[in-house]
Amino acid sequence: MSCVRTKSQEETVQLGARLGRLLRPGDFVALVGELGAGKTQFAKGIALGLEVDPETPVTSPTYTILNIYEGRIPLYHFDLYRLEGAQDVEALGFEEYFSGDGACVVEWAERLEDELPADLLTVTLNHAGVDERSVCFEAAGPRGRSLADALLAQRPA
Repeated sequence: MSCVRTKSQEETVQLGARLGRLLRPGDFVALVGELGAGKTQFAKGIALGLEVDPETPVTSPTYTILNIYEGRIPLYHFDLYRLEGAQDVEALGFEEYFSGDGACVVEWAERLEDELPADLLTVTLNHAGVDERSVCFEAAGPRGRSLADALLAQRPA
């Protein structure tokens, strides 16, 4: 696991944008962290990196569970906060998006339990001060490792 620290909300968004520029169809990014840790800000950055129109508000889909944003590739932005576990996702049929023609970004991904794909990048965000965040990357599978390596090799824009 590798970690970086962001010192502001803007830096968290920019780190997400760096990842978004790397994403391809079928990629899966699991966002983990307590309430207010910056998961949605990181997802906003991913949307920017995927060239979603910057005028499009990227919000946490807590009540709708899934928002789809059109960019260079579709962004499937899930928020599983209100779900009880993987069986709820299975019942809703969202797994079809997990290897589809876009990239999946899933807040509260730990609720998928054993239904998480084998190849993914897990991003854990934690408070490290008022506006600072610790952002840790844990890769699984060849594509997850490739994403983590490429992201961590970049210098901040």
